[in-house]
Amino acid sequence: MGKYKVVMIDDIFSDTKVEEGVLKEINADIVLRPSHDEDVAIQNVNDTDAIITDCVPVTERILEAAKRCRIVAGTAVGYDNIDILAAARRGIYVTNAPSNYWCADEVSDHALALMLAIQRKVTFFNQKMKEGEWKEILSKTRPIFSLRGQTYGLVGFGGIGRIEAKKAQAFGFHVIATDPIVGPREANQCGVELVDFDRLLRTSDVISIHAPLSNSTYHMFNEETIEKMKNTAYLINTARGPIVDQKALHNALKSGIIAGAALDVFEHEPPKANEPLFTLDNVIVTPHVAFFSETAIIKGRSLTCREIIAVLKGGQPINWVNRKEMMSVD
Repeated sequence: MGKYKVVMIDDIFSDTKVEEGVLKEINADIVLRPSHDEDVAIQNVNDTDAIITDCVPVTERILEAAKRCRIVAGTAVGYDNIDILAAARRGIYVTNAPSNYWCADEVSDHALALMLAIQRKVTFFNQKMKEGEWKEILSKTRPIFSLRGQTYGLVGFGGIGRIEAKKAQAFGFHVIATDPIVGPREANQCGVELVDFDRLLRTSDVISIHAPLSNSTYHMFNEETIEKMKNTAYLINTARGPIVDQKALHNALKSGIIAGAALDVFEHEPPKANEPLFTLDNVIVTPHVAFFSETAIIKGRSLTCREIIAVLKGGQPINWVNRKEMMSVD
């Protein structure tokens, strides 16, 4: 029996091989106990020293049951599924896995792949050709514009946004960004113009979302804001689903207020099979996989375990997201 117990309450990984390899440094037992049922999770964490989660909620009830727990380590960039204040009140560290450490290239690649596919109508052409049609379908897809000279708008200019900006510039896009905590000089160093949200909406040909989910970004894209976009514009979301009001997006796409959308994330995951967006030809969807590559997953899982090791050895984690809350409790 190991010195410590670490419980994975998420089912995003089907094994614990990576975790076992890293956590052997502190003689920790890693246990896979995935469940989206809060009552089941409570039973699974009552004697654990650390919790690993991706998107399964870690609620106050779960934290209250985890009497020995010293860290909740998130494997994702976002941590909106973890009650960070409840953790702070109990002296429990919460960490995330920032994209720069493992998946910034993957997410930015995926966002650009979605952009290319929706702008160049790749999936539509693919489906129609398999149904026996040929170049005559071109008339059904127009207009298709040259990428060079278009404006690429980034909502959020953190690690992923900055990498994506360079890649978009290589295609000839003029890149603009909006971010409340980034200054103009910082953006200009990347050849990016910093603008307010309203201008970004009105001038972008492509809008790619890379903002975290918070009270201020929930339904940031709604009926009012989407209506400000160009009717030839495309919306790309590889961040968090609830940033976009899906009902408002569906109505805008169906009525031609914007040209199309490509989504890797959704308000409710997994989305229902009868999701109205899925009936539209001007929508491309993927199942929240933008982060994925074999290389990235190993890096991300290892990073999560390193945070656990730091805390269980008596230190502090690097990506400590409830630092302010813990300090204020103290």
